Amino acid sequence: MSSLTLNGVTVNFPFTPYDCQKDYMSKVIECLQTKSNGVLESPTGTGKTLCLLCSTLAWREHFKDTISARKIAERLGSEEMFPNTPLSSWGTAATDGDTPTYYTDVPKIIYASRTHSQLAQVINELKNTSYRPKVCVLGSREQLCINQEVMRQESNHIKVHMCRSKVSTRSCVFYNNYEEKSTDKDLVNSILDVEDLVKFGNKQRACPYYLSRSLKQQADIIFMPYNYLLDPKSRRAHNIELNGAVIIFDEAHNVEKTCEESTSFDLTPYDIASAIDAVNRLLVEQAKDVSCGDSVSGDFNVDSLNSGLKIEISDIAKIKQILLNLEAAIDSYDVPSDKGITKPGSFIYELLERAQLTYSSKTAVCEALEQIIGYLSGQPGVFLNTSGLQKLADIIQLVFCGEPSEKERELQMQSNTAHFKVHIHQDTSYNKKKQNTDVWSSSSSKKKGNILSYWCFSPGFSMQDLVSQGVRCIILTSGTLSPLSSFTSEMRIEFKVSLENSHVIDRDQIFVSVIDRGPDGVHLSSAFDRRFVPENMASLGNTVANLSRVVPHGLLVFFPSFPLMEKTLEFWRAKGHADRIETVKPIFVEPKGKGTFTEVMDGYYSKVNDPASKGGTFFAVCRGKASEGLDFANTFGRGVIITGLPFPPRMDPRVILKMQFLDEMIRKNTSKLKYLSGQQWYKQQAFRAVNQAIGRVIRHREDYGAIFLCDQRFKNSDARAQLPSWVRPYVRLYDGFGNVVRDVSQFFRVAQKMRPVLEKKTVAESCDTLSLPDTRSSGFASCSYSQSSNTQKAKVLDTHLPSLKRRRLNEQAGANGMARICIEYECEVKESQRRPANLLDALEQGDHGIGEDDDAVVGEEKANRLSTLSLQHDKRMDDEMRGGKRKIRLVQEQKKTRSEENKDSRAKTFLAEMKKSLSQVTFECIVQALQTYKKSDNLDALLTKTTVLSEDANTHSLLRGLYQFVRAHHKQRFDEKCQELTGQGCGYKPDHSLTKDKKTALKLHGATDSQAAVALDSPSGTSNCTQLNTQQLNKGGPHLNQQGLGGPQTGSAPKSEVHAAFLADVKKALGAEKSAQLFQAIYSYKKTDNYENLVTTVVSLFTERDEDFNLLVRFGVFIRPHHKKQYKDMLDSLVGQSDSAADVPALSEDLQRHVPSSPILKTQSKISNFFSSSQRK
Repeated sequence: MSSLTLNGVTVNFPFTPYDCQKDYMSKVIECLQTKSNGVLESPTGTGKTLCLLCSTLAWREHFKDTISARKIAERLGSEEMFPNTPLSSWGTAATDGDTPTYYTDVPKIIYASRTHSQLAQVINELKNTSYRPKVCVLGSREQLCINQEVMRQESNHIKVHMCRSKVSTRSCVFYNNYEEKSTDKDLVNSILDVEDLVKFGNKQRACPYYLSRSLKQQADIIFMPYNYLLDPKSRRAHNIELNGAVIIFDEAHNVEKTCEESTSFDLTPYDIASAIDAVNRLLVEQAKDVSCGDSVSGDFNVDSLNSGLKIEISDIAKIKQILLNLEAAIDSYDVPSDKGITKPGSFIYELLERAQLTYSSKTAVCEALEQIIGYLSGQPGVFLNTSGLQKLADIIQLVFCGEPSEKERELQMQSNTAHFKVHIHQDTSYNKKKQNTDVWSSSSSKKKGNILSYWCFSPGFSMQDLVSQGVRCIILTSGTLSPLSSFTSEMRIEFKVSLENSHVIDRDQIFVSVIDRGPDGVHLSSAFDRRFVPENMASLGNTVANLSRVVPHGLLVFFPSFPLMEKTLEFWRAKGHADRIETVKPIFVEPKGKGTFTEVMDGYYSKVNDPASKGGTFFAVCRGKASEGLDFANTFGRGVIITGLPFPPRMDPRVILKMQFLDEMIRKNTSKLKYLSGQQWYKQQAFRAVNQAIGRVIRHREDYGAIFLCDQRFKNSDARAQLPSWVRPYVRLYDGFGNVVRDVSQFFRVAQKMRPVLEKKTVAESCDTLSLPDTRSSGFASCSYSQSSNTQKAKVLDTHLPSLKRRRLNEQAGANGMARICIEYECEVKESQRRPANLLDALEQGDHGIGEDDDAVVGEEKANRLSTLSLQHDKRMDDEMRGGKRKIRLVQEQKKTRSEENKDSRAKTFLAEMKKSLSQVTFECIVQALQTYKKSDNLDALLTKTTVLSEDANTHSLLRGLYQFVRAHHKQRFDEKCQELTGQGCGYKPDHSLTKDKKTALKLHGATDSQAAVALDSPSGTSNCTQLNTQQLNKGGPHLNQQGLGGPQTGSAPKSEVHAAFLADVKKALGAEKSAQLFQAIYSYKKTDNYENLVTTVVSLFTERDEDFNLLVRFGVFIRPHHKKQYKDMLDSLVGQSDSAADVPALSEDLQRHVPSSPILKTQSKISNFFSSSQRK
């Protein structure tokens, strides 16, 4: 825990803060001390939330301390309680010098973010600090209610009214218990988010919704979604007191939109028709009750009271008349189908007055509507849609806000509507509306009519409303608020404090380039007149395909809109660009709806995490879910491609009116505050969406990534000036696409060497890992799902995960590369059974742990000393990223061989014997010499130190015993020296000079040749496999001659030579790791005879690159006779030929060079079809 003083306030921080974090906290405290509004931008990954919480809560504690100091001073009079620390040093600025000050004056902190999931992350950050304030999180009944009868209701407002009904009659057992449980220590003294609150409520059988409201009274900090603050009706419903409060809007880039939407509405023909239907139903019911009784008798009144309806039937009829008049007034306008009618905001009062809705009647109408909705919501039986009535009640509250006197009414109406426009337009979607879900709705609800829209065009309207409530200050903060000047001018309140913070990353962690031309030299642009030009779409496809090859792991591609993404993808699929991308990085597509989004994301995360894959490509949309709050840390987002500028739809009526409104404001403006022009706002919307998408790439201090701006308009200096301040210094302009590829390849090589973190994990490892090493960084969440469940989910998502159609065979095989094989084997080895990997390691461990095994890659001595499995895998992945030689052991058995055990046993016995035979000093000298030799590889120094053993005939055997610790390249010299000194050698043989790598290679070649080629064909080990007569090729023909499988062929090459040549080609083409994966598949095939598993692995390895396809043909030498036909049929289907070379085991070098390339291009899709059909069988 670090402690620092900023502006006289002591802040406790979980670690030593960076400079940018100190700057940020200083600005926050400045806002709080001076009662000034602030707009603070700090990039994602700079610990913004933690800084905000620590600085705010530190200032609040300081405020309370100042009050305590004042109270003490009042008791002491003029005396100083602490002479060395006078009262003036206690920070009177915290309370602004006001006297007297009471503890009730300590401001509440209201912390608002966009969603409850974001608030849960904030509350989790709070738990990591030393501060323990009283906390409350506000939520709706939708999130907090645990009464199943209420939660079964479809509509949210029905839930509200049913809840109120149960509360008023005390018929909810959870509500009845909440008061007793509201003082529970576990509740009051804990920091709980919404999920924790619901768990507590279920456990204690107490209502979480009313518990949260009771906690609000005593809370120091209140968390809520920011529409609770900005929407006046939500603010009233939750009884949020703002006077003197500090309001913080986190993720404030969305505040502008929320402000406008919370005070706007669209009243559709369906809304009015459903309201009339509901009132009609109630009138019929009440009329029956009246006719059954003696007119309007006392009994009727009692029944009405008991049923909850407390209004006369005549008042219900008046409500119906208001609805009919309102419908007629809206439909009286003859609106052109292509555009609507726009009126000033004040026109809304004129329109509503025609339906008898005025300031004078608003209270009575609202009360009647509340009564009717409450009564209908509580009725058992068939569900009745009351959403139209609820909407009308909300509209009246919004339009007729305030309680002006008769004289002030006109002025109030002008003030209320200054930032609004009324727009009446045809309902073009009337035939698609939800009214069909209500089977009882009348035909009137299906009629075509006009929509009444009342749109707010200034977020300042809501902000000024907050200021008028007497708040202490408002702080807006986010990672993407740039450009700040245009953002603040929209808010219409003064921001005295502002900050555009720098990032915590270094220059080598970010690469930003403007790509104005594709690889083919065609200009890239998403402008309206260029976006669907075939040349432009093809060039963009080539650009993405090429970048997918140089960006490691996860690549994000953002499009300006869903329609543009869909049309571009359709073009790429038709022209082959999608296949090129798919071959390198499987494609995942952001869906429009909410339903499958989580599954698509899980599929993407799983693919990037898969050590056997090269990563994945995620296609998303600016302003979509993926661009907002999702975490693409580390390997999940190494690159972001922006394919264009996401301008709002220019012909949308709301966009047109917004631009016109801003231009009007500039003409009318008489204040000092500056307004944006319509054109400036239009540009701002595009660049703010771009900046939000760019923010996905760097998520914490140690993260790194590349940003590609693929639109020629980014070359303009004005466009680049709109980018975030932390990005602008790194933007590079290029003349040619080749230079971009060259530099970004170099960037990732350097970044991976300088920051060799664990790039990919197997599922088992990522689940076992508890935390990332750097607690400052907001690393990606731990894995909580199994690979099999992810694969199962993703199988039904082929529309958005086309990669799973083609790559599914990898996952069905269950083989995720050698790392997975080694991990699964190593997990089964108990710690107590581990032994050193080589004799020098056994020596180094000495008395501390002789005999402990360490399963590291052969030859990597540092990795051998690591004690945990995850760190060993880190080391392996680090070496791969550095481009070093990868030496991966193929685990074929789950037990050590007897020879390895004997070797380890001999080493232990020898060391123990030497310790007994020699003095302590001599033994330590020998051990030191061996350790020095291990580090320096200097044999002469070892021989010098150990000559003492040659002086006595009794120790000659000890000198020769050191032979086992000598490295392979020194064994011959050591043997000769022993012969010279003792008259007897160490039993040297030429193969002792072979390194373990060479021995392993010989074993692999030998074992694979003999086992895979000889023993595969039959359990008895006899081989029936025939070889290709390379002399009998079809002269000039496209295919090879095929011969029977029976007899031998004259002139054929020996099997060992064919196999050796093939294995050498495999290692050269695939690399060590994938070669080992292939050898493991062959070995499993030998033991299980499982053809499907073998072919699944083989096809996935040999079809990733077109040039490897000939290896798939040559692999026929390893197929057993009873599977030959299946293998031949598979190859025929892949290459599209009737007579392939499937059962011809090997190709000559000449023919391999002339394998036709055209059929291979179709390989990937044919593989998909082949395996999908075989699975159906």
